[in-house]
Amino acid sequence: MKKILLTLLFSGLAASAQATVFKCVVEDGSEVFSNRRIGKSCKVIVIDSDNVLPSPASKQANAAKTPSPAGFPKVSEDEQKSRDKDRKFTLEQELATEQKDLERAKKDLSDQEALRPKSESAQNTSERLQPYRERVARHERNIAAINKELVNLK
Repeated sequence: MKKILLTLLFSGLAASAQATVFKCVVEDGSEVFSNRRIGKSCKVIVIDSDNVLPSPASKQANAAKTPSPAGFPKVSEDEQKSRDKDRKFTLEQELATEQKDLERAKKDLSDQEALRPKSESAQNTSERLQPYRERVARHERNIAAINKELVNLK
């Protein structure tokens, strides 16, 4: 709980140029950090922006500022387009395979659901069907991941 409060506290501090933070002990004995006094037991722990660290620059901003070294290999635009086309083709093939595997997994699951013996309990049925459900879920996750990759292509 303290870590969450501290994270929220310091993320709020980064937004302001000058901040005062109070560390208070509440009725149940726990410590609370706040930007205002909650009671008489509050002590000031941060005053001014000297104690606040600046947020790190994003990786993309750093990449844009840093030029490639002189001998760094470059790929022509046509070569990159060809690579992207090949990648898209591969992803589409994987997607088709996953969709077929998903249909097969769904069929296997429905076949297993139809085979329920009369003497089998509901819990035993659930345990027996669990691997089939997991297989269906795995193929659905794979399809979602491949679709995401396809969307992210240029």
